[in-house]
Amino acid sequence: MARSVLHLAATRGHANHGWLDSFHTFSFANYHDPARMHFGALRVLNDDTVAEGRGFGRHPHQNMEIISIPLAGDLEHQDSLGNKTVIRQNDVQVMSAGTGVAHSEKNHSLYDAVKFLQIWVIPNAENVAPRYGQQTFSPEARHNRLLQVASPSPDDAGVWLHQNAWFHLGTLDQGFATEYRLKQPGNGVYAFVLAGDVTINGQALHRRDGFGLWEVDALAITADSNAELLLMEVPMLG
Repeated sequence: MARSVLHLAATRGHANHGWLDSFHTFSFANYHDPARMHFGALRVLNDDTVAEGRGFGRHPHQNMEIISIPLAGDLEHQDSLGNKTVIRQNDVQVMSAGTGVAHSEKNHSLYDAVKFLQIWVIPNAENVAPRYGQQTFSPEARHNRLLQVASPSPDDAGVWLHQNAWFHLGTLDQGFATEYRLKQPGNGVYAFVLAGDVTINGQALHRRDGFGLWEVDALAITADSNAELLLMEVPMLG
């Protein structure tokens, strides 16, 4: 029988540091809720706004898959692997921290805020060699379609993760209906509404609501208005 968890936008943790305004779907930093530690391998889902010219100073990570998805503006990235790049809207970035990597992320603009999703996925292998990846996806490619932007394989579409996880983005017109079929038995899917209104398996969802489902084979998705949607299929980790 299908199981689910609903996280309404207004129930998220919130921290405003002035330069950083962040909403936490799961426990993070000073926000701690024992009932909201993770959804399977999905450990962190932060909805961040960074003020112009500001950012996260250089800091280390180990044994985590870290995905950044800019929603507006440009994010400047530097790391101890020698990468220095700008992540823009329609890009998806992944950093496999593995045995250890240090990085910094800051707003590339001195005039406009940058909005992005910071997502952490627990890997299925520890102490791998650190790795960086970034891809650009055309907005047209996800119009009325669930476009795969992350997968477990470098030979599959999207950036690749050290986890049996698949991410999809869709920009859906009002009235559009589709189905998402899970790719691996035992996985769950966490849906996060970026904009607009959708109904998934009978549950009405609105902007920044999160809805996790597991012990299901498929999701029935209908856009109740023009909408943007992120689906994250992950192992449930027992």
